Amino acid sequence: MFENLRKPFFIAALVLSVVIFLIELGSADFFEKTDLPTPGLGIPYLALIDGLVMFTVMLMAIALLVPERIHGRVQGVSTFLVSLLVLILSIMLIFAALSLLVLMVSLFMAVPFGTLAYLAVYADFDLTASRLTLSTLMTFKLAFAVCLILAHQRFLENKGLVLIILTSLLANIVTVFLHGLVPSFLVSITDGIAAIIVGILAALWSLSFLIGSIPAIIKALRVDRALA
Repeated sequence: MFENLRKPFFIAALVLSVVIFLIELGSADFFEKTDLPTPGLGIPYLALIDGLVMFTVMLMAIALLVPERIHGRVQGVSTFLVSLLVLILSIMLIFAALSLLVLMVSLFMAVPFGTLAYLAVYADFDLTASRLTLSTLMTFKLAFAVCLILAHQRFLENKGLVLIILTSLLANIVTVFLHGLVPSFLVSITDGIAAIIVGILAALWSLSFLIGSIPAIIKALRVDRALA
């Protein structure tokens, strides 16, 4: 696959995947004049999925630098560890978002004092900022996908890579949709729903990565035994 790889486009895709991940974590300060806010939970939770995307591209980059035998071992072990970590983190964050969602809904429904408490604490969701960040992320994600295709058309044959990129785009769209579905004072609630959906998608993908890494680890162990 890498024989005719257009490295400038691949490097651009790798850089974009890192930029997307950092923005979602709220770490966009590495830009000199850019400070994209990440209000609520929905945007930071996107980092769970896009972290896996970034990790996948990094593994491809490592394959360019190390022998295939070594890469096979690194890929299996690192995928197992990263996917396990993301799976545990996703489950924890899903429950955290669920707890916050239950709290917000309970307060809003407890008229009048609970509703007043909700409005005082959660009604000021920065919708303008979230739209700016989500639109920027979508632009970068589309540019990332285009760069990968330009780097090598055979990336389109990698169904797992294509599906996780589509999942990333879908998660972005779902978050935008839920933010615009209700009046601004209720966006904190739909943002919590978006975070839970993204967390579930990330958990499913990390579980898939985890299961997929097991054969590679077993193969590496067999090779080590044969060499011993």
